[in-house]
Amino acid sequence: MIQEFQIRVLPEQAVNEQSLKQFIGRDKGLDIRTIHALRILKRSIDARQRTIYVNLKVRLYINEIPHDDEFTHTIYNKVEGKPQVIVVGAGPGGLFAALRLIELGLRPIVVERGKNVRDRKVDIARISREHKVDTESNYSFGEGGAGAYSDGKLYTRSKKRGNVDKILNVFCQHGASTSILADAHPHIGTDKLPRVIENMRNTILACGGEVHFETRMDSLIIERDSVVGIETSTGQTFRGPVILATGHSARDVYRWLHSHGIALEAKGIAVGVRLEHPSMLIDQIQYHNKNGRGKYLPAAEYSFVTQVEGRGVYSFCMCPGGFVVPAASGPHQIVVNGMSPSNRGSRWSNSGMVVEMHPEDLADPSFAGLLNTASPGGTASSDTSHPLAMMHFQEALEAACWQQGNMRQTAPSQRMVDFTRKKLSYDLPDSSYSPGLISSPLHFWMPSFLTDRLAKGFQQFGKSSHGFLTNEAVMIGVETRTSAPVRITRDNETLQHITLNGLFPCGEGAGYAGGIVSAGIDGEKCAEAAAAYLGVNP
Repeated sequence: MIQEFQIRVLPEQAVNEQSLKQFIGRDKGLDIRTIHALRILKRSIDARQRTIYVNLKVRLYINEIPHDDEFTHTIYNKVEGKPQVIVVGAGPGGLFAALRLIELGLRPIVVERGKNVRDRKVDIARISREHKVDTESNYSFGEGGAGAYSDGKLYTRSKKRGNVDKILNVFCQHGASTSILADAHPHIGTDKLPRVIENMRNTILACGGEVHFETRMDSLIIERDSVVGIETSTGQTFRGPVILATGHSARDVYRWLHSHGIALEAKGIAVGVRLEHPSMLIDQIQYHNKNGRGKYLPAAEYSFVTQVEGRGVYSFCMCPGGFVVPAASGPHQIVVNGMSPSNRGSRWSNSGMVVEMHPEDLADPSFAGLLNTASPGGTASSDTSHPLAMMHFQEALEAACWQQGNMRQTAPSQRMVDFTRKKLSYDLPDSSYSPGLISSPLHFWMPSFLTDRLAKGFQQFGKSSHGFLTNEAVMIGVETRTSAPVRITRDNETLQHITLNGLFPCGEGAGYAGGIVSAGIDGEKCAEAAAAYLGVNP
């Protein structure tokens, strides 16, 4: 017999299967000797009151043994000799597009400008150790995309739960822990995700697809208003319809598209800083306990959102027990991001603290100093109606941050309360950011459109969560790549570009996703659209 229950238990009762069986046996009047297996279907922590509870949905196998796996398998058949589709980018959008193409009987040719997920680690380490950024292999470029080494969080607000479940099950099929199927905020971790990505690549290759690393797409091949392939940096040409999943930092792709008259539009983004607290302090605040998380609870998470002068101010990509990392993808940039290993065991917790921005906001006078400086791409960035205006702003702010950081990857930083009081911090706390911090008046050189709203947001968050607004916390500049600054416009029905047949803008870089899971969902949708274009029914 199989039975399912919703239960509410203390953390120490949820620590392992045996203690859960004992609780359920007492609560439901069951003989625990008859419970042959227990599966957790959903799990979340309720920390709203002083007594912390774990909410669980469990499935019990009473007097029987489960004969099914904990996840749903997808069948991938051989696709040698089948029509091919070019997938540009091996981030989550590209990888899930490639896997879905195989399901549909099509042959994916994956082209990735960066290195494989393991070899990327050497170049990423050099950013911290030598302050050198490889423009083709970094936190943004390479197999796995930006998510591979910036946390691997799988939480999404997508309402299409069936699609979300498919993405999570594919991750499990390729080696991720089945805990991601149950957790309210699933997380693989940067130490575990690379192996999962390698397994996904191996599936593509075993089925007859191709994966080409260190092969940058330099141009689309366009014939009679249709995209029929790509030309690459290696001199190779690949022909077929193109799923363009290049990620939110492929600025050269945006420039190429714009210079060739391909329709784009500026898109709203969110910009701010990384805010880092001691993890013990966040645990104390969120769990209402001076002793912090204790033995049975994970590193605490938080989520803040408010409105300040008509724009959202909110936390983004919260990394409990994590690290702040240097995420530049080119020279003369400082960009920061956050990540956590699977155990979330560091001494710090961080999140992006960002302000919502719309393209029209660039007309605000506080941006004039940045926008009147030519962007690194050489296009006049003072034209706020330009389709690449938000990208130019990103570049200008990242360059200003690099200058404040002594033209290295040392990040300009300020204690949290000092920032709200417009005071320079004369010293800085210990930080997880390995290239180092330098004290800087963020309130002075960052545009006041951002800093004034951040300061007011921090004051509101401090009132609602006592102890959060503290000089033990440090703000690290700048967080600019929360999403793509450009949308590559596409038809809502066919998912093709609005003027080019055979081009399927995909995922976060095209402006249609915001994270690993939503990018994976969009990758699958684009694969289905490409199949329909080739006359293959999903």
